[in-house]
Amino acid sequence: MMHGPINRRDFLTLASAASLSAAGCATWARHEKQPTRPPNFVFILIDDLGYADVGCFGSTFHETPNIDRLAAGGERFTQAYAACPVCSPTRASIMTGKYPARLKLTDYLKGKRSPEDSPLSPAPYLDELPLEEITVAEALRTAGYATGHVGKWHLGKRGFWPEDQGFDFNFGGCYSGMPKSYFWPAWKGNPPIEGESEGQYLADRLTDEACRFIEANKDRPFYLNFCHYSVHVPIEAKPDKLAKYEEKLKQHPANPGEQNNPRYAAMVESVDDSVGRVMETLERCGIAENTVVVFFSDNGGLSVEEGAHTPATTNAPLRDGKGYLHEGGIREPMIVSWPAAIAAGSVCETPVCSIDFMPTVCALAGVDFRSAGARDVDGVDLSGLLRNPRATLRRDALYWHYPHFSNQGGRPGGAVRAGDWKLIENYEYGKLELYNLKDDIGEAKNLAEVEPARAAQLLEMLRAWRDRVDANMPTPNPKYVPPTR
Repeated sequence: MMHGPINRRDFLTLASAASLSAAGCATWARHEKQPTRPPNFVFILIDDLGYADVGCFGSTFHETPNIDRLAAGGERFTQAYAACPVCSPTRASIMTGKYPARLKLTDYLKGKRSPEDSPLSPAPYLDELPLEEITVAEALRTAGYATGHVGKWHLGKRGFWPEDQGFDFNFGGCYSGMPKSYFWPAWKGNPPIEGESEGQYLADRLTDEACRFIEANKDRPFYLNFCHYSVHVPIEAKPDKLAKYEEKLKQHPANPGEQNNPRYAAMVESVDDSVGRVMETLERCGIAENTVVVFFSDNGGLSVEEGAHTPATTNAPLRDGKGYLHEGGIREPMIVSWPAAIAAGSVCETPVCSIDFMPTVCALAGVDFRSAGARDVDGVDLSGLLRNPRATLRRDALYWHYPHFSNQGGRPGGAVRAGDWKLIENYEYGKLELYNLKDDIGEAKNLAEVEPARAAQLLEMLRAWRDRVDANMPTPNPKYVPPTR
């Protein structure tokens, strides 16, 4: 038995088959009644979930029937990107529609890794999302939306928490980027919420509160920002699910390079259970038809050792994972469901990014974010792609700027994608990597020397963009001693 993901051809075949299979399964009820009010929004953000970690994106080891049903009833985006290969900057981009480079928030809070063997020191960056930035929650509140945040925040210390950034309700959002444990009372204090019973699993506790928020606001438009701490380390799973995947792995051993972590698989399934409960709550409240549900991850899956029971996953056929500018670090599984407007089983291959969520949500809600005070928003409205996956999106390129050293081994660099072409610039030594993603999704063949003119053109675009957003750059490392020859 394959424990995908595997090679590119088999990966695409599996993903397509999974989507078709899910489309044939029972989905949550769909109604033909036209909405009479602006849509509700449920944004489900998973932490460190890899591109190929769910069934409808190619996994054959992790079992995700609810997420697969969500995709079957909505639209899968096969080329969706996080604005950064680590969490806090992507979360800031979701809230504001701005590139992390423009926000000056380019690393997780608070990453301080600065190796002495590099000629560069990491760029300075903010330790919070500035209060003067207009968030999607603040924009929606001008139109009477109820706004709630449940789960991970990681965008600043007290005074910069969700309740300070436009949310009426905050449950579990704080400075911390990971819990002490996923079981109560071991997590006590981090996050700062109480469990309801001995041994309660954090994903279940958060889901309880998310469903309560939906039920409490079913009669008015609402925006729920539901951000799981899962599947970030520590890799801790419910015992029954862990036993299930240990037996599955025993019966069908994984081949080299395939997903083979039973604890992580069990965590993914718990997230899937959460998605199912949210969808059932929307259905029970009679508001599923006119609720936009977005499923996304903040960066790539953890593919290196970082604590007990890691690596968590493999992002194959994508290269690398969390902390890297290669596709495995920034390409995400994205699903949007909106029964009132999105054709079931749609697939969009247009490159999109986390910076696009804020302007898209505002457009669907009929809110002018500029009137709410937002300026210099980088994202674009994706609502046309929701109604027609082949619609034209007016954008020349997507950009990344990560002037830091990631815990996973990533080095300072930037990237640009224009069409099928992607360029990565290493800031330490100036090395360029050029890939045609249509032909080489795994970024195995560097074409920078084969296509020097194209590489130069993309490099010029990348550097011009950095100037436009006034990106903070790494500085010379005063402790660096060049190797002697």
